[in-house]
Amino acid sequence: MTRSATGKLHVYVVLAGLGLLGGLTLGRPELVAIAAPFALFVGLGLVHARAPSVRAQSEIERERQLESRHVDLFVELSAERTVARLELLLDLPEGLVAEAPNPILIRLERGERRELEAPLLCGHWGTYQVGGVVWRVRDPFGLLVYEGRAGEPQWLKVYPRGETLQRLLRPLETQAFSGNQVARNRGEGIEFADLRPFTPGDRIRRVNWRATARRGEPWVNEMHPERNADVVLFLDTFAEARREDLGTLDIGVRAAAALASLYLQEKDRVGVVSFGGVLNWLTVTSGTTQLYRIVDALLDAEIVLSYAWKDLDVIPPRTLPPRALVIALSPLLDERAVGALVDLRARGFDLAVVELSPFPFVPEGETETKRLAYRLWRLRREALRSKYAALGVPIVEWHDGVPMEAVVEEVRAFRRHARVVRA
Repeated sequence: MTRSATGKLHVYVVLAGLGLLGGLTLGRPELVAIAAPFALFVGLGLVHARAPSVRAQSEIERERQLESRHVDLFVELSAERTVARLELLLDLPEGLVAEAPNPILIRLERGERRELEAPLLCGHWGTYQVGGVVWRVRDPFGLLVYEGRAGEPQWLKVYPRGETLQRLLRPLETQAFSGNQVARNRGEGIEFADLRPFTPGDRIRRVNWRATARRGEPWVNEMHPERNADVVLFLDTFAEARREDLGTLDIGVRAAAALASLYLQEKDRVGVVSFGGVLNWLTVTSGTTQLYRIVDALLDAEIVLSYAWKDLDVIPPRTLPPRALVIALSPLLDERAVGALVDLRARGFDLAVVELSPFPFVPEGETETKRLAYRLWRLRREALRSKYAALGVPIVEWHDGVPMEAVVEEVRAFRRHARVVRA
């Protein structure tokens, strides 16, 4: 708690001091008489001034919430003596917005317990500490101001908002465990693949009786087995394009959280690699627990300036399992990330690049020189996309506001075209 003097106290002290000094210096008792009430008022105010004791206990409705949704914060206040004017301010970090008046002015009686409810809007994903209260009280004479903090901050995790997809991007190769992905090979399953003649050892329940009756000899159904897939979300945190309220990293984190949730619902194994100035990773696994791990790891994603050259050798081998589908989310602004993605393709990974377009965050410029540099920059990025396409890597430019469904469909269309070319 801190105590400070108000402007009123300064004025009274100056008036009392000038009156007493002038009266003693000039021998004018009327000046002393004029200054005496001010001095008396200051003396009485300082004698009767007592520091208030304000206590606060905070409790948040829930520890996790999604972006653009609300969460309630409950604050219980108490004081040892009556506080006529108690100014309260919720100390909220950037990203949370109070939807009730903040600060507020209340009266708190002695021994009273007042509970306040403050609805908060979760404006941006992240991990926040909420519950701290800053209070201010003036003494009855208005000469002193007491300020302090109360309440124990609590952690609130705001998760990125997700999107829904009708169809996910399927990997070229599946794993050996059962799941919802239809494998390319044939075996035991429920998805029809083809017909073939009966051979000794085939099960009777696989006989296609219509084809058998039509052809006069036994024919059996072949099926595609249901397998799972390994999916690695590769998030580039070397650099970003940003304006005040949004950046390419925000778009990438939201996309990664949505994709992780959707793939885990399909019983796939999902991992994350945050590749940048600071390297973070989660090995692939499945289940609801993995979803919370991934989202918590994404909340810690940030752009860290680093001049060290990094390649894929710094990533533990098990983080990128064989035959994994790697979905890279990158603005392609740093040469280290660009080289790492090319290296992934050279190692034989099933790679798809989602380019988080930096164009909406970079103005074209006002002068002819700046506009020329802007056009050259765009041409260079077009050449980079052509390089990835020549390597057989699907690359899609994604702008904020474009549905993720359109991005996935464009990657799927590239793969269909690439298979026709190889044939």
